[in-house]
This record gives sequence, structure tokens and C-alpha cells, in this order.
Amino acid sequence: MGRTLAAAIGIASIAAAAVASAEPPAGAASCSGCHPASTRVTSPVPRLAGLDRAAIVRAMQDFRSGTRTATVMDRIAKGLTDQEIQAIAAWYATQK
Repeated sequence: MGRTLAAAIGIASIAAAAVASAEPPAGAASCSGCHPASTRVTSPVPRLAGLDRAAIVRAMQDFRSGTRTATVMDRIAKGLTDQEIQAIAAWYATQK
């Protein structure tokens, strides 16, 4: 129980720091290689800015576990820790 609480506090701290920062957290910059930043770009790859944080986390965890299929995202997600996923999701959720 104590370890779970400590992990949750740690994740919340990382996410809060990422949200407060104008700079993207580690790993987030690589997302723009496929995910469009502009609303004027038409792409089958979804725009991440402004998406719900929990939805991004869930999608990344599903890619990482293999329950959601992908051509590239499953390999990318496997290289990210839970803390990195939380920080990236929190940062993108606050972007306009």
C-alpha cells in the first residue's frame, strides 16, 4: 500500500512539473514526427494537443501491452516508463 501511494505521488509530481513547464517533457518532442501540431493538417494520425490526459495514458499503455495494435506506436510505447507516459500525457493535455 505504501509503495503504491509513493508511486502515485511521484507520478503526480512528474505530471504537475510537466504541465507547469512550457518545454515538453522527455520523449514528447518525438511525437511531433507523426502527430500533427496544427489543426490545419489533415492526417489519419490524431492530433495530441488538448486530448484528455487519461485517454492518452490509456492509449499508450494499451500500445505498450499489445492490446492496441499499431504500426509504430507499440514499439515507441515499449520504450517509455509509466512516469514518462504520465508526463507526456499531462503536457499534451494542456497544449492548445
